[in-house]
Amino acid sequence: MAVCLTLPAEEHSEKLKAIARGSAWFMHALRAARSLGLPSWCIGAGAVRNLVWDHLHGYATPSDLADIDLAYFDEQELPEEETRHQEIIAHACPNLPWEVTNQAHVHLWFEKYFGYPATPLHSLAEAVATWPEFATSVGIGLDENDALHIIAPWGLGDLFEMRVRRNPARVSEETFLNRTRSKRYMERWPKVRVL
Repeated sequence: MAVCLTLPAEEHSEKLKAIARGSAWFMHALRAARSLGLPSWCIGAGAVRNLVWDHLHGYATPSDLADIDLAYFDEQELPEEETRHQEIIAHACPNLPWEVTNQAHVHLWFEKYFGYPATPLHSLAEAVATWPEFATSVGIGLDENDALHIIAPWGLGDLFEMRVRRNPARVSEETFLNRTRSKRYMERWPKVRVL
């Protein structure tokens, strides 16, 4: 799969880093994720979306999260190790709803779960580029020097413009419509537009 690795606009990138640094719960989650010592990892999808849209709506209390997606990429790791990472981080931070996924193994279970096959991925950035909406195809990592790193293969425009568009990489129109209804985007964040 060819991925257009659009670099995030510098202003959006710096704003996202500032929002992340200003969030106690998000920085706590990043530090907990970093403690696992995973190669090539990020917290992304709904956790980043909620973080930004809550900020842009001026919400003082973070929105509820179904889960915190901790994605990583390790082709050498055995599939059962993913469960061990999930157990370790859930024990270390039991107050956060973790979902740990080795993106190198997604193609092994994707068809059983979603009903259609997925091709193997080759990197974390390529994995993030397949997530359901462009606004949620974003991840943030934290290195050992406390520097934040953003993965945004499709840029940060949709995230900051609060625009929900289907990413056709893996999601059908029907799945997209079902997701947008179940997520209640415009009800939770009135400034959001679903296209």
